[in-house]
Amino acid sequence: MIFNVSVANLINLIFIAAGIGVCGLCFLQITSSSHLRREVRRYFQIFFALITVYISAHLARQLMDGIAGGGVRFALNTVTFLEMTAAGFMAYMMSMLILTVSKPEKFKKQLEVLLLAVLCVHVVLMAADRFGNFIFYFDDLNVYHRGTLYLLSNLCPVIMLVTDIVLLIKYRKNIDKKVNLAFWIYMIAPIAAIIIQSFSYGVQFIIFATVGAAVFMFSVIVRNQNDIYEKQQKENSRIETELSMASSIQFDMLPNIYPAFPDRPEFDIYASMTPAKEVGGDFYDFFLVDDDHLCMVMADVSGKGVPAALFMMASKIILANNAMLGKTPAQILTDTNNAVCSNNREEMFVTVWLGILELSTGELSYANAGHEYPALMQANGRFELIKEKHELVLGGVEGLKYKEHNLKMEPGSKIFLYTDGVVEATNLKNELFGTDRLISALNDDLSAEPEDILKFVREKVDVFVDKAEQFDDLTMLCIEYKGN
Repeated sequence: MIFNVSVANLINLIFIAAGIGVCGLCFLQITSSSHLRREVRRYFQIFFALITVYISAHLARQLMDGIAGGGVRFALNTVTFLEMTAAGFMAYMMSMLILTVSKPEKFKKQLEVLLLAVLCVHVVLMAADRFGNFIFYFDDLNVYHRGTLYLLSNLCPVIMLVTDIVLLIKYRKNIDKKVNLAFWIYMIAPIAAIIIQSFSYGVQFIIFATVGAAVFMFSVIVRNQNDIYEKQQKENSRIETELSMASSIQFDMLPNIYPAFPDRPEFDIYASMTPAKEVGGDFYDFFLVDDDHLCMVMADVSGKGVPAALFMMASKIILANNAMLGKTPAQILTDTNNAVCSNNREEMFVTVWLGILELSTGELSYANAGHEYPALMQANGRFELIKEKHELVLGGVEGLKYKEHNLKMEPGSKIFLYTDGVVEATNLKNELFGTDRLISALNDDLSAEPEDILKFVREKVDVFVDKAEQFDDLTMLCIEYKGN
């Protein structure tokens, strides 16, 4: 077998060798790049593999064209079939890439189905040609000839090309200008190469044009994706900084210096909050309304993250302002609910338990707006839940009147307040920590100080949850009334 190695074929061989090498390097870069969108990476991987098949098959046909022999004819038919089939797949992958980048949301699914149908027709035509030779054939001397219906082989690429042009024009605003230009160069370069090729017999400039335009397009898109990635990283860094500041601000808004009232021996109080995200929607508060009355608040805002944190801060301020006016717990919740409902477009809400303890007598008056039942341990007793009928959350319905409840705390009595993040903490078996485990944990050491009680409950929750992710904020407060 003597291959047809002319000067033109030697030039083509250089083109093909360089093309395969460049495509291989691009393929490796695509595979190792973590900045490209997954869809873009997949399209380019397949695209450069198809280019390699296309130009290799094209050159193989050029080298074997006109060489006699049955085995050569079989090889010629095979590589020509691969060349023309690969051309259709290349056009399809390019259209899918442009479709992904241009983002025509309204017609994307329809276009995907249409392009896939056109590709399937192309593959069927190429397969049928092996039995009819109506697209291409080789004569007795194994010389390549076009069939009577050769134009059908260009049907798929032409339809894809028209689709690409329409997408690039209609959705140009969705595409970066440099990326748009790179697409146009890729589509125009082969046409220009065919024109030039008509004046230089045998030299396949289309190979050079196809590979060169593909590499240029790839480099532009990769650069564009890297720029987007860098912007996202800067934005993420900015967001992380702001969230960290927001978390610090939120933490500073809550009482967090202990002992909280070192000059008040009548009580000992401790609280903690662990947000599920950088900032949370739970909050607690405690402050002296006057020398003889301590206000305590435990609340849980709907939602998580920054919106909940903003709503939490507003709710906390409104509750505190109403409490400092000397109102009863029921009136505080009633007025706070009206204030929240008056400007609540997002329809958020907050559950609240609020109590006011008279330090001289131990009388505790409290109201509950849809919050978890508190746990009470009377002197020399055990922790038990205080259950009353839940009333509606704050922010639900304007004009509600909240009820007030009262109890007497003897010296040595303790109250434990918490949010649903404690009792709804979930382990890997999807089991809830629950109120039974909470009460059991509280009763393990009845002589413990409030700070130790919170740490002990948190340890119990952590052991129960194990490696499961924390989905809700964990907020707790415990007060021990010691009396005068």
